[in-house]
Amino acid sequence: MGRALRRLSLTAWIFIGMAAGIAIGIAAPGFASRLSPVSNIFLRLIRSIIAPLIFATLVYGIAGSGDLKRMGRIGLKAIVYFEVVTTVALFLGLAAVNLVRPGAGMKLAPAAAESGIMQAHPAAGSILEHVFPSSIIDAMARGDVLQIVVFSFLFGAACAAIGSKAKPVVAFCESLAEVMFRYTNYVMWLAPVGVAAAIAVTVAGKGSGVLYGLGKLILTMYAAQILFVTFVLGAVVLLFRIPGGAFYRAAREPFLIAFSTASSEAALPRALENMEQFGVPRHIVAFVLPTGYSFNLDGSTLYLSLASVFVAQAAGINLALGQQLLMMLTLMLTSKGVAGVPRAALVILAGTLSTFHLPMEGVAVLLGVDAMMDMARTSVNVLGNCLASAVVARWEGVKFGTAAQPQSL
Repeated sequence: MGRALRRLSLTAWIFIGMAAGIAIGIAAPGFASRLSPVSNIFLRLIRSIIAPLIFATLVYGIAGSGDLKRMGRIGLKAIVYFEVVTTVALFLGLAAVNLVRPGAGMKLAPAAAESGIMQAHPAAGSILEHVFPSSIIDAMARGDVLQIVVFSFLFGAACAAIGSKAKPVVAFCESLAEVMFRYTNYVMWLAPVGVAAAIAVTVAGKGSGVLYGLGKLILTMYAAQILFVTFVLGAVVLLFRIPGGAFYRAAREPFLIAFSTASSEAALPRALENMEQFGVPRHIVAFVLPTGYSFNLDGSTLYLSLASVFVAQAAGINLALGQQLLMMLTLMLTSKGVAGVPRAALVILAGTLSTFHLPMEGVAVLLGVDAMMDMARTSVNVLGNCLASAVVARWEGVKFGTAAQPQSL
């Protein structure tokens, strides 16, 4: 029995924690209400990851391997395509969550100060001014993700501009990123306990209706991902005249691997192999696919726009259109910085909620069902990157239809 328990994955333990939290919240609401310190400790540890991780990964990514001059024409085309498609994914998620409103009625109420801040409608000028930090230390202390991202981009560009003199700084950021990856792993092992406590406190205080809202969120997210694949990626296939049947055969196995394992990395080797057999030249697929793992997270960006507004709805906060657009900009930038982090979407979401003064309780509640949503968003990420490599090849004048058939299940 003990050996079987030790073999359970972290995802399985999170599911167990979620089930235990629901049971405790329903059966013993008095005891459950006293578990909030446990939930708060986990959430504070999550928040401690955000600033150093985003700074380190963005600076190292830009200064160490993000030289657009070296990427050349192919890199520029890939980046343009990535930004257009991920922006569409963000706005599709935004439209879906505003239409269905899965968080309505959940009542994850923030503190009064948080509510007051969010109900204010700042002018466009003050929103733009807020993007730029007067002190990076202050921005990190407050967890203002957008200001951290802007500073990190400028800092990374400065490191790239001065070349070899910045090598010690870039090496430090690389080491810091690796340390924060390991730190994130340590924190995530506390996730089952943190999730159990947060779900128990939420169910005890808000009632079992919170589970209905989470179910609506999952269905909304899957429906939005299907719409994105069908209409957005389908339109790209038609627009760039990609052979649909052959592309389906090439992308099917990487898609299924990503869906079943919830790991983009597990699908990468077969995606590289199959797309090359599909007809994408090796130098293009070897550049576009790995780059897309950082810059073209279609499924994850769609999910993040859904989840962030879902938490606002659950807290009873009506975000103005300008605030939602600023949130989308924040998500667009931060999703580029922590793509390689375990549970990256959780880190990005936590930073966004902190920036916009939304209740961090929403992170732990969402983490309980994150595994089910992670399967969909990861597989759409992989599918989108396979298509991106074909699009860039087509943009470069490659004609498909003469390559060998890719391997499949």
